[in-house]
Amino acid sequence: MPQSKPKNELRIHLVEDDKWYNGFLTHHLSLNPDNILESFSTGKELLKNLYKSPAVVIVDYSLPDMNGADLMLKIREYNPDIAIIVVSGQEDISTAVNLLKEGASDYIVKNDETKERLWAAVNNIRDKMGLREEIRELRSELKVKYDFSDSVIGSSPVMKQVNEMIERACNSNITVSIYGETGTGKEVIAKTIHYNSSRQKGKFVAVNVASIPGELIESELFGHEKGAFTGAHARRIGRFEEADKGTLFLDEIAEMELPMQAKLLRVLQERELSRVGGNDLIKFDVRIIVATHKDLAEEVKAGRFREDLYYRLLGLSIQLPPLRERSSDIIQLTRHFIKQYCHENKCMEIKISPEAQDKLLAYQFPGNIRELKSVIELACVMCDDGIIGPDQIKFSRSGRKPDEMAQEMTLDEYNNQIILNFLRKYNNNVLLVAKKLNIGKSTIYRMLKSQAVAL
Repeated sequence: MPQSKPKNELRIHLVEDDKWYNGFLTHHLSLNPDNILESFSTGKELLKNLYKSPAVVIVDYSLPDMNGADLMLKIREYNPDIAIIVVSGQEDISTAVNLLKEGASDYIVKNDETKERLWAAVNNIRDKMGLREEIRELRSELKVKYDFSDSVIGSSPVMKQVNEMIERACNSNITVSIYGETGTGKEVIAKTIHYNSSRQKGKFVAVNVASIPGELIESELFGHEKGAFTGAHARRIGRFEEADKGTLFLDEIAEMELPMQAKLLRVLQERELSRVGGNDLIKFDVRIIVATHKDLAEEVKAGRFREDLYYRLLGLSIQLPPLRERSSDIIQLTRHFIKQYCHENKCMEIKISPEAQDKLLAYQFPGNIRELKSVIELACVMCDDGIIGPDQIKFSRSGRKPDEMAQEMTLDEYNNQIILNFLRKYNNNVLLVAKKLNIGKSTIYRMLKSQAVAL
């Protein structure tokens, strides 16, 4: 079985027609055992050996068969990822500038400092290549982490519908709006869409609108120029520019103030922005995903959200159900979180007892999936014998469904209690509650009026 290449190994090809100088540079760079050196005396000889996939090529600018510029062009045609260092006996600024513009990593003049500068240039390239490799590995890990099988857990009918919508979102570039209570996994779904879409190589940039003061949100999203306001000591790139060619996730979009909504609408319509304090128009290519725990349609009716922005952001809508409406997924999610805990903490397999499962199923999880994960992680820490029992399942608040039938009430009182429970459950969304209970909106308003209850 072939051995894998050592992580720090760097294959370097050097072309220099002066035999002594060729040997001098080769010896110097070979002092680092991670450098694998091969030297040539002509450009044609070098080109014949590019199939060996050098990471770095060091080129003498004045070769007998071709100059450094022509040779560099042929190398880049063969493989644009090869780093090229040009070494020259002439300190020609214009030549150096042109070569650097054409893609050379460095231009080094032959003098007493050549070997030190060459050593530093090679190490700099090694560091950059290592960073690029780390980024590739991280992106690969993220893609695996946000694969459907690991991020969208649940086989209930409602989750099958959610999965179908996510797949449609992954296969297009449409704007996506995600609705759901706090803790239902809106950001996880947004990342799943990004890392399974054509934009997966671009950045995923998340902004929680609710956590940024209103006077700073414009600078956060669009950036600012130096001196744009007190404290703006340098130019700052905004989140739109940062997410170029990738995805911008705007969480809690309903918390954005109306003046900023107008600015966001203009930017989304024009697909260009100006930094705060600047005049230059900057084009961007960003996929937008927004999320909120509120009903944006109701926010529009209440005058708290612009109708034109609402339709601009609506796109493909995904409604995430609260955990209490997909209780059949609780045990599947529990096993997933246990497995995740064991993997991250490098511990032996942990199981959960039937009694502990029953305790989980009897709970309503007002904190949704986020609360379930927290409960399971604590249970994994507290269990001693590799089995989670009911004593290790601890809830921070009462989430048990109240027994309404334990009280003696009239039928009207029971009906009113049901409506009030649904209103609390759906954040006072009268239209949605009327639909869920299959009653008219007027019925709900009459009940509220008779009970002197204000929304």
